[in-house]
Amino acid sequence: MTGDLFYASDVVALNDQQIALRESVAKLTDKYGRAYFQDVAKRGLKPVELWSELGAAGFLGVHLPEEYGGGGGGITELSIVIEETAAHGCPLMLSVSSCGIAGPIFAAHASTILKERWLSGIADGTGIVVFAITEPDAGTNTHKITTTATPTPDGGWRLNGAKYWTTGVDEAAGILVVARDSEPGPDGKSTLSLFMIDADAPGLTRKKIDSALQGPENSFMLFFDDVPVAADSIIGEQGKGFRQVFAGLNPERITASALSNGIGRYAISKAVRYANERSVWSTPIGAHQGVAHPLASAYVAVQQARLMTYRAAQLHDEGNEAAEASNMAKIVAGEAAMQALDQAMQTHGGNGLSQEYGLADLWFTARMGRTAPVSREMVLNHIAQHSLGLPKSY
Repeated sequence: MTGDLFYASDVVALNDQQIALRESVAKLTDKYGRAYFQDVAKRGLKPVELWSELGAAGFLGVHLPEEYGGGGGGITELSIVIEETAAHGCPLMLSVSSCGIAGPIFAAHASTILKERWLSGIADGTGIVVFAITEPDAGTNTHKITTTATPTPDGGWRLNGAKYWTTGVDEAAGILVVARDSEPGPDGKSTLSLFMIDADAPGLTRKKIDSALQGPENSFMLFFDDVPVAADSIIGEQGKGFRQVFAGLNPERITASALSNGIGRYAISKAVRYANERSVWSTPIGAHQGVAHPLASAYVAVQQARLMTYRAAQLHDEGNEAAEASNMAKIVAGEAAMQALDQAMQTHGGNGLSQEYGLADLWFTARMGRTAPVSREMVLNHIAQHSLGLPKSY
C-alpha cells in the first residue's frame, strides 16, 4: 500500500478504533487504486463503485448521528477516511462537500423532516448533497451575495440569481443554497438564509465550467430562475444563514486539509519507492542528497500538516473553538501537498510527466488546495486579524 511509509512511526496519535478505521479504508481503496481513478476520469465517468462501497461500509457517514444512519463519530474519523482514500490514489472531492460540509450543517441545524430525508443518503453515499455559496461577483465575500430568496404566499420562497464553482451537481440529489433574504432583518441590515433544493428543481439550469482539474468531479455555474423552495426546506431559521453556514466551515477546512494530506502522502510514497528502485550508474537515485533531502523536507511538511489537521479535528469534536486551528491546517496542508507532489514529479524525472506514473494529473487537484475552499490569502487575513490582533485589511 502506498500509505505504509507514514504508518511506520506515525506522529498522529490515533486510538485503536481509529487505527482500525484507517486500515479498513486503506484496504477497500486499494481494491481500486490510482489506475482505476485515472481511468474513470479519463473516460468521463464517476468512481461509482468505490463511492458505493465506501458508503455501504459506513465510511462516508462515520461522523454523522447514528439515528440517521451514521457512525456516531466525529470530524476526526471523517478526516481519516478522506486522507486515506487520497493517500491510496483516489482523492474524492465530494467527500469534502457532501460529507464534510453538508453533513455537519444538516446534523447541527436541519429540521427533523430534513434530517430524515437527507442525512441517511449523505451517510451511505446514495444521496449526495453539494454546497452552492460562491458567486461570480462575490468570490469569498459572502456579504456581496446577490442570489435572492423572495417569500411566496404559500410560506415558501423563490430563488433567483447565480452561483459559481459548485462541484458535483451532476452527481447530486440535492443542493444547499446560500441566498440573500429579499427583505432586511430587524436591524435594517441584509440577512442570509440557507435552503435545500432538489438538484433537478424546476427553474434551475447549469453550465459546466471548463476546468483544468483532471478528476472525475465536474464544477458548474448554476442559474436560478424562480426556483421554488418549500416552506419546510429552509435550514434553521430565516435570516440566520451565517450561523448555519459556519457549522460547515471548520469541517470544510479540516476535511479539505485531510484531502491535501492524503495527496501529499501518496506523492511522497510513490517518490520514495521510485528513488529506491531507480538506479543510475549502479546507484539508487535515493542515495543522492539532491533527491533525498527534498523528499525528506516534503515528508516533514506533510507530517506537520497532518498534526495540525488532526489537532483541529480534535478541537472541533470536543466542542472547542477550532477556527484558528482549522485555518492553519488548511494553509499548511495545501502548501505541503504542492511541495510533495512537485518533488515526487522531480524525482521521477521525465516519467513524472507520464500519466502512467499517476502523478502529473494530480497537479491541479493539489494546487486547488491553495485556493479552495478558501484562498491562502484570506486564511492569512483571518489569522492576522483574529490571532495576531492586527487591523482588518479587507
